[in-house]
Amino acid sequence: MSLRSERVTPRLLRGWGLPDPGDSKYSRGTVLVVGGALRSPGAAILAGTAALRVGAGRITLAVARSVAPSVGAAVPESGIVALPETDQGSVRAEAGAVLVPELDRVQAVLIGSGLDDIEVAGRLLASLAAEAPESVVFVVDAFALGALAADPDLASAVRGRLILTPSPTELGVLLDEDEVNAGDAREIRRAAREAARRYGAAVATQSLVADADGSAWAIPAGGAGLGTSGSGDVLAGAVAGFAARGVSPARAAVWATYVHATAGGELARGTDGVGFLAGELAPRFPGVIADVR
Repeated sequence: MSLRSERVTPRLLRGWGLPDPGDSKYSRGTVLVVGGALRSPGAAILAGTAALRVGAGRITLAVARSVAPSVGAAVPESGIVALPETDQGSVRAEAGAVLVPELDRVQAVLIGSGLDDIEVAGRLLASLAAEAPESVVFVVDAFALGALAADPDLASAVRGRLILTPSPTELGVLLDEDEVNAGDAREIRRAAREAARRYGAAVATQSLVADADGSAWAIPAGGAGLGTSGSGDVLAGAVAGFAARGVSPARAAVWATYVHATAGGELARGTDGVGFLAGELAPRFPGVIADVR
């Protein structure tokens, strides 16, 4: 298999285009974000906001009961589902029963943002994947990636409509390998393609996106500043937002990675490349998309 990848440019993205936004929020899709334990409610906030900033019409943030009111206040544009939690504020596996009724109203599910228990993440992914309509796209991030690595069969119900957003470390876990060398572009491409094939998914990792058919795309923008707390949650939310709009999994991952990286490059100008916050990325997304189009 060739390890080459196609360079992503505004011209390529213009050729792909984006679905017509329609005339209401319902025509641009709804994202369900499942995460937000007591220790990390901001992850769900960052992800949900990013989904809206790339044009999704609606978001529902499903978070631990104790943080649900504050999350709702922080993102007044969102719907909120309060999930059962442990005494320590971790989401309980029984939350799946609360979430299943939401599935008929969404186009994309992002699971993992702010979850803090791999076993619970796996049980939630299993229950939601089994019950979701076949049109729903799943984006798997953070602890849910660890759950998928522990039980690859979790991907079977959603193959072909699954997007993974691992770091190089998480990519190695998905492949049961030592950490993938983040500085070796060829090694990243190999590992991303293998994970895409193994799980039947589009895989977005660093500045590369790979699809299960062997295709790969490289995004030239970005920089060290994107390696900051919460940046991955923003990327995962953007991926889910594009998917909810009706963009195919691989193209949703490419669009999101490009927009995320370009916003990071803009924020890094005039600095030494670091120091901006993950929360500053998403407000730039509409302008980046407008520049492409």
